[in-house]
Amino acid sequence: MEVLESFLKENRITEIESTIPDMTGNARGKFYPTRKFLSEQSGRIPEAILIQTVTGGCAENPQTLIHPSDRDMILVPDVSTLRRVPWADEPTAQIINDCYTAEGKLHPLSTRGVLRRVMQLFQDEGLKPVIAPELEFYLLQQNLDPDNELQSAIGRSGRRETARQSYGIDAVNEFNPVIDTLYEYCTAQGLDVDTLIHETGAAQMEVNFLHGDPINLADQVFVFKRTLRETAIKHGIYGTFMAKPMEHEPGSSMHIHQSLIDIETDTNIFADKDGNYSDTFYHYIGGLQRYIPHAISFFAPNVNSYRRFAPGMAAPVNMDWGIDNRTAGLRAPACDPANTRIENRFSGADANPYLTIALTLACGYLGIKEQIKPADPVEGIAFLPGDTIQVARSLEEGLRLLDECAPLKKILGEHFVKAYIAVKRAEFETFNQVISSWEREHLLLNV
Repeated sequence: MEVLESFLKENRITEIESTIPDMTGNARGKFYPTRKFLSEQSGRIPEAILIQTVTGGCAENPQTLIHPSDRDMILVPDVSTLRRVPWADEPTAQIINDCYTAEGKLHPLSTRGVLRRVMQLFQDEGLKPVIAPELEFYLLQQNLDPDNELQSAIGRSGRRETARQSYGIDAVNEFNPVIDTLYEYCTAQGLDVDTLIHETGAAQMEVNFLHGDPINLADQVFVFKRTLRETAIKHGIYGTFMAKPMEHEPGSSMHIHQSLIDIETDTNIFADKDGNYSDTFYHYIGGLQRYIPHAISFFAPNVNSYRRFAPGMAAPVNMDWGIDNRTAGLRAPACDPANTRIENRFSGADANPYLTIALTLACGYLGIKEQIKPADPVEGIAFLPGDTIQVARSLEEGLRLLDECAPLKKILGEHFVKAYIAVKRAEFETFNQVISSWEREHLLLNV
């Protein structure tokens, strides 16, 4: 509490954003005057917000998911997440809470709580996961009419990009004012952003985060998403983490690099004493290969997410793994033994960071516990014309695969999986009611 009071005093904070991530990864919470926040030390908020859909609705039959009276949760602020809000008009701080039930237990529907429970599984085995996210996003022209197609933002030259500019230095410099503000905001919040590059799409960028503790990195991605959106609005454009915002541009991903450290020896157990891949490494990959198909609705959580999974769109469509092979969904980067790791390339940028990190770790954990042997690593292009697409192609299919998977349900909790499926099925059904322009154009007079 002394650290909290000292921070608020030094920064002359007058208002606090007390937040939690909901099922979709959006920030929910309350604004407090500083004095009120300090006097209460914890807050309360209705548990129904944990089953809100991305459209602002609610899962069907909510009374089966939460207490019928929609009682309050207890919010316990995590002081390690205390940050200044650099875009606010008055001195404002933000803090992320853990959600507890009235009985004092982690709330079963809290996505941050799900990641905590998965982390405990590894700690019980004497292991510490280390992860590093890579997060892609687009800068877009503001668009007030959702019926209009999105267009990439215009840079300093006044012209739109017309060619692929992967790793283009001058292409990034087109958006120097935006990037400078973004770095300023990230520095003010202590976000461990490592590098920024221009990706393949028009006005598509990627930021890499320094490796570290999964909960801390999930918090940073959660905060960064807000930061990017606020930065873009400040410069009169949009920043989006939508998985596939434009028809002819590649999708945006959130690749997760992961390794495991033995707590006692502080060594990376993905490499053996000779520097080769260990049995644990192979079992972890085996778990990813077996269980990612069932967990895909966490890596692709929205109806739009599945538009990434198409041949030739630089997104994985099968369960292959490879050594330094970016065409595979699971990649083992070329590196020294101490940095041996696996990159999961399935997650979209639109995923809830707490859940996508929790699920990739859970799949790997099951591989270790069940000693699953992976397929041989693929050499060359992992997907060729005529090959079978192995991932789900719709949110509804992904949810059915999750519902069939008892091992993942046991790790995540039956209650949580039931609620997640209910929220996402409600989103799917809402989307399914919309008749698209494609249907009107090609079916109206032809069927």
